[in-house]
Amino acid sequence: MNTNIYLVRHAHSTFTPDERKRPLSQEGFITAEKVTELLQAENIDVVLSSPYIRAIQTVKGIAEYIEQEVILKKGFKERKLAGKPVEDFDEAITKVWQDYNFAWAGGESNYRAQQRGVEAINHVLEQYKGRNIAIGTHGNIMTIIMNYFDKQYNFHFWKTLSMPDIYKLTFDEKALVEVKRVWEV
Repeated sequence: MNTNIYLVRHAHSTFTPDERKRPLSQEGFITAEKVTELLQAENIDVVLSSPYIRAIQTVKGIAEYIEQEVILKKGFKERKLAGKPVEDFDEAITKVWQDYNFAWAGGESNYRAQQRGVEAINHVLEQYKGRNIAIGTHGNIMTIIMNYFDKQYNFHFWKTLSMPDIYKLTFDEKALVEVKRVWEV
């Protein structure tokens, strides 16, 4: 029996320096409604999310639709790039993707973020075996998790993601058997 995990990259957010409390923008709330509509057709059983507000707000509609609460999981929070704001984001993010073991001061390497994310995915696969699970998350950690299972999901793939975006990962036990984009641009 297959388990389907729908990784949902959050919708557009309004920038604030507080990563955890950054809310969706007006545009983000509109596209989050589209996320709900698309996931209604997928027979979602359970909704999980990063503890960051923008991720929760993106999947809250599908949780309400199935009359459940959003379950928060720290393993799906965005990777911490550095301990303080970086001067050149493009340079900083490129460097961590070029060297999976490199971490900026106070930040998380791709390798560490991947360990955290895959541990969270494995827990979901064990706890919700045979079910359809929507997970509100973030672009970088989502790609890093997908990269663990298939190397084609890399830095270049990350750069093509939209806000929001949805990828359905189908697993047989803990083996990834199919990836399908659900989001319609």
